[in-house]
Amino acid sequence: DVVGILCLVSMVASLDFKYHHTEELEAYLKGVHAAYPSFTHLHSIGRSVEGRDLWVLVLGRFPTHHKIGIPEFKYVANMHGDETVGREILLHLIDFLVTSYRRDPVITRLLNNTRIHIMPTMNPDGFEATKVPACYYTRGRYNKNGEDLNRNFPDAFEKNNASIQPETQAVMNWIKNETFVLSANLHGGALVASYTFDNGNAVTGSLEGYSRSPDDDVFIHLAKTYSFNHASMYKGTGCDNRQTFPEGITNGYSWYQLEG
Repeated sequence: DVVGILCLVSMVASLDFKYHHTEELEAYLKGVHAAYPSFTHLHSIGRSVEGRDLWVLVLGRFPTHHKIGIPEFKYVANMHGDETVGREILLHLIDFLVTSYRRDPVITRLLNNTRIHIMPTMNPDGFEATKVPACYYTRGRYNKNGEDLNRNFPDAFEKNNASIQPETQAVMNWIKNETFVLSANLHGGALVASYTFDNGNAVTGSLEGYSRSPDDDVFIHLAKTYSFNHASMYKGTGCDNRQTFPEGITNGYSWYQLEG
């Protein structure tokens, strides 16, 4: 009905700067899709342990399916439930993209030539369990089964014995069903662009404290592109001055070894 559509458009136009719980997040995403159906596609790739949808909003000229020559990009945030800023950043990124399309030539060209997949939260159960949003191991960091989703994927270098969680399996299926050429995962707690590899073996050079991928120079370029377009990341100082990262980037393994 007309009133319902007006309410949705009003909601889309007024994304405020606060934390959005599950119902608000879902309402916002549905409102965006209702207001901009021609270049957005909203779908759930699965459910969390507690049954919450894992929503993905797709933006582009052909939002519902892959087109040859148009690369696929994905953003994921809130993998750790208590690392909450990325969740809100992606909602505001959505807001920026949909309101700029066909008005800003750069954004119009971007969406006409890229299919962008945005998952604001991979761990909605953890977010809801977080009483005070933080970055330092509050109870909402893990999923409902107490598993760290950022240690839960198959590992390229050694067998990961962790039990695959519903959220992880959903993302794995999603990756297999799309042809992503580039991805970014937003975390909280440090101000740095971290790039592949996070784990390694003697072949990747990790014995020297650095795990080098075959595309190491490309990843360094991408990480620096991000850090130098950030207001302060490129300066290399951390959130609390405990860590410094030259030019605001790090090889994942050089920072700390991570399995899964």
